[in-house]
Amino acid sequence: MASTGSFPTGVDGSALRNIANRRQHVIPILAFRPRKHVEVGAISDCNSAGFSRDLTVNLFSRLSQCCGRNGRRRRWTTQLVEATGEAAEGGESGDESDSLQATIDKSMSQVLAMQKDLLQQISERKKLVSSIKNSIIDPEGSKQQYLETDVPISIFDAAATKGGLGDVAGALPKALARRGHRVMVVAPRYSNYPEAQDSGVRKRYKVDGQDMEVNYFQAYIDGVDFVFIDSPIFQHIEKNIYGGNRVDILKRMILFCKAAIETLYDLEIMVTAGSLGRGPLDDFSYVDLPPHYLDLFKLYDPVGGDHFNIFAAGLKTADRVVTVSHGYAWELKTSEGGWGLHEIINENDWKLRGIVNGIDTKDWSPELDVHLQSDGYVNYSLDTLQSGKPQCKAALQKELGLPVRADVPLIGFIGRLDQQKGVDLIAEAVPWMMGQDVQLVMLGTGRSDLEQMLRQFEGQYNDKVRGWVGFSVKTAHRITAGADILLMPSRFEPCGLNQLYAMRYGTIPVVHAVGGLRDTVQPFNPFEESGLGWTFARADGNELIHALGNCLLTYRQYKESWEGLQKRGMLQDLSWDSAAENYEEVLVAAKYQW
Repeated sequence: MASTGSFPTGVDGSALRNIANRRQHVIPILAFRPRKHVEVGAISDCNSAGFSRDLTVNLFSRLSQCCGRNGRRRRWTTQLVEATGEAAEGGESGDESDSLQATIDKSMSQVLAMQKDLLQQISERKKLVSSIKNSIIDPEGSKQQYLETDVPISIFDAAATKGGLGDVAGALPKALARRGHRVMVVAPRYSNYPEAQDSGVRKRYKVDGQDMEVNYFQAYIDGVDFVFIDSPIFQHIEKNIYGGNRVDILKRMILFCKAAIETLYDLEIMVTAGSLGRGPLDDFSYVDLPPHYLDLFKLYDPVGGDHFNIFAAGLKTADRVVTVSHGYAWELKTSEGGWGLHEIINENDWKLRGIVNGIDTKDWSPELDVHLQSDGYVNYSLDTLQSGKPQCKAALQKELGLPVRADVPLIGFIGRLDQQKGVDLIAEAVPWMMGQDVQLVMLGTGRSDLEQMLRQFEGQYNDKVRGWVGFSVKTAHRITAGADILLMPSRFEPCGLNQLYAMRYGTIPVVHAVGGLRDTVQPFNPFEESGLGWTFARADGNELIHALGNCLLTYRQYKESWEGLQKRGMLQDLSWDSAAENYEEVLVAAKYQW
């Protein structure tokens, strides 16, 4: 067994090698030396999940991971001593043997002491995690609140829930905090969030030659530090945070990045990047970097030539790149799914990992959902599914003015009205659906022509279709609870959350098998009574009709199979805790450069 470290001080290396070569009763002694001055609770130290496994297996596993790429940093040392209980042949003196044995015994004592110290750290970490868990608010609110002020905990309802990225930014940090890490979330202050207190810190940054002042606001919620960057450039755009022209968006994000770095110093940082788009090379002047950094931002397009791309620089310089499903990680490597970045992604394949999102199981729980506690709706569990869900279905039909019928399949869609979400495929299938005695409810906002299409369908099929143009959190929850089937025919979907919400509520998804939809919705197998829903392989209206037709057939004629689908979906662990453990592994690997 090779060692990446050296023999302990005071040990004759040649003598040890002679003993090791004889291989008689060889005893491997492994010592993992953690960093000094470990800050309990910080994300920078040993993670509780990794060390909760068997100590010996875990240490050997970490060694094998750490002996990876050349030139990567190492922040630990390994010592390997091999000892034998028999005297050396060939006339070795007793004194030398006794001296060597004493040295080995001393080394063993040092190893045992280090292991004892490590176990003590593990014990302290477990106590910390336990204390954090005990401080988290339970559904009845009986536990002590973690917020340092007396205001309601609602900051991320307003601050970050802009689509799936907002859901992740709100839930993942809290899951990591529950695992004993110190977590900080930095976001623009788009509105006057009452929970965030002015820290009194003022800073000025230069963007495009202009001095801009920012203020830092702070709140502490569920074990997470939330820091909000306040500047006039972020105000009055809460409802359209991705709006404005390309240069305005670029300036906002550059100011945000400069201000965010000030809050982090040397903490481990995890950054998510959305579609930052592209621009001319002249845009490089806005980032305020020396000219030799330009090559990092260059991306060649066969049509437009070299252009400026922030995401390309991020891919090249990041320690690790995380996307939200295994399927989407694979798609990004293809010319069709890589948005022109596939070559860079393939070159950096070793640092790419797909981790499927979790869901907030307090917000999205049929047993606890506050939106199901009035207007005829009712909370339900797996045990009360067969009575509770039909009651929610009847309440939804009544609320939307549809005929209240228990026998008719109720199909739902919740999402942005856009070609990417496959709304045009639903439009192709609507005439067929209307001949199948079903009801269709669609909730969303987006392209004006597709919004008009929803209104047109409702007017044309008034007793079967409801189109809600706009977005309502309450209505989204009620559709998820009351619908029998959820459609997600997205042309691409990095992860998707609505299918996870649906399965949590016993609603069966019918999805296009792309990205995270392929990962999370296993196709129904009637012969093995397995699977979670229906999938179709091509973004085509006829493919959607075929999958939905099989789904409706099972709903009407095979009740036992249908109930099995509901049960399997509701029994899944869809919480962020599992995903947080995977993110933890990525962050630790980035820290130690494994």
